[in-house]
Amino acid sequence: MWLVIHLLIITGLSARVLLRPRRDPASRIAWILFISALPYVGALAYLMLGEVRPERVAGRPARLTRAPVAASASPVLSAADAAGSLPGFALGTSISGFPPVGGNTAQVLKDSNATIDALVADINAATDHVHLLFYIWLSDRNGSRVADAVARAARRGVTCRVIVDDLGSREFIRSPHWAAMAQAGVKLGRAQAIGNILLRILKGRVDVRNHRKIVVIDDAITYCGSQNCADPEFAIKPKYAPWVDLVLRFEGPVARQNQTLFLEDWYLCSRENCEDLLQRAVKRTDGDVVAQVIGTGPESPYSAMPELFATLMFSARRELVISTPYYVPDAAMQAALCACARRGIATTIVLPARNDSAFVGAASRSHYAELLEAGVRIHEYVGGLLHAKTLTVDGEMTLIGSANMDRRSFELNFENNILFHDAPLTRAVRQRQEEYITRSRAVHRADVETWSSWLRLRNNVMAMLSPIL
Repeated sequence: MWLVIHLLIITGLSARVLLRPRRDPASRIAWILFISALPYVGALAYLMLGEVRPERVAGRPARLTRAPVAASASPVLSAADAAGSLPGFALGTSISGFPPVGGNTAQVLKDSNATIDALVADINAATDHVHLLFYIWLSDRNGSRVADAVARAARRGVTCRVIVDDLGSREFIRSPHWAAMAQAGVKLGRAQAIGNILLRILKGRVDVRNHRKIVVIDDAITYCGSQNCADPEFAIKPKYAPWVDLVLRFEGPVARQNQTLFLEDWYLCSRENCEDLLQRAVKRTDGDVVAQVIGTGPESPYSAMPELFATLMFSARRELVISTPYYVPDAAMQAALCACARRGIATTIVLPARNDSAFVGAASRSHYAELLEAGVRIHEYVGGLLHAKTLTVDGEMTLIGSANMDRRSFELNFENNILFHDAPLTRAVRQRQEEYITRSRAVHRADVETWSSWLRLRNNVMAMLSPIL
């Protein structure tokens, strides 16, 4: 009887793994091997982690109105600029429906504290609405400053809507700041609410999270980058501090695109349809930054983010520089990065020397030998946890936002990024990347060759398990 049950579990779940749509072969093989080796543990793990079924709401609009953005803010690119920019912009449009738009200005904010200073100042100056979404919001100095500013804005009549991820910000939701904002009249939403953990497991993976960081103020100002609403000392993981982030503040039509993304998430949390906000005239500036919001999630086309990263890599003609805290690529993206270096592009990737996830740190290093052999320059940042997610191409184009280069961002998380074309602004991001490199140690092939067999074994096992975890 136990043998029959054993075989039924293995056969049934293996068939389910093979029949699930949108799963790459490596992931299917990894799950089938895991279930075959440990049927009962594997079955439980698969039910909890194996299938992505993001929360849905009956009647939720798949996409709010986006036409006004395209109609009133078309981009102006020279033929030379368009040659390198259009592949990335075209793919970005196919992913989330937003066209690249001109008429924007933007600035790179100095550091995490300067970002909070600017955010509080903008909230204090808001006259119509404040919309904030953070994966992690902490009750520390910076988190408290923003919460207080939002509460003040609500009390003076500004409509304030706040979304936090139910898991990432669980401590903040229980804090007095959450209650104080509600009392002040702030409208609050919890993304990917967990509720009863057992019932939540039956709905699918608990770790499908809203990892976005979105700020929209008065439909004219938006922020985009890697920073959560917290101090750089990051109290929940202080031994990795400071957390080093990069955030840009934009003004112009691109704010409407982030607004749309926010309001779709807001509807999911609150059932409040705010589509009327998207019928207002789009606010332009006299800037020349051409920018595009790219929002992804489990409901996006399969491999949306890896395809975007690879497209930008292949569009590079002279230089490609990347910073990311988590590098666990699929095979196609690893091949694209190697190919970039092999065709003579100056290719650099900057990673944290000490990762807050030992699993991710080990899996990342399993790819070092192949990258170095192809000619990719690898630097490990030693001044804290490098959390900035940046990609610059030829000193002209930049991708910044919340998405990491790992399977979690590719398949599980809701992410938001901005792709923009502007040489001066990209130079500012590139200068920040150079600061990261200056505070890093270079990794050479000789370093990797000295790794012990045990270390290489650990790294490769972690990489092998990445399609499961």
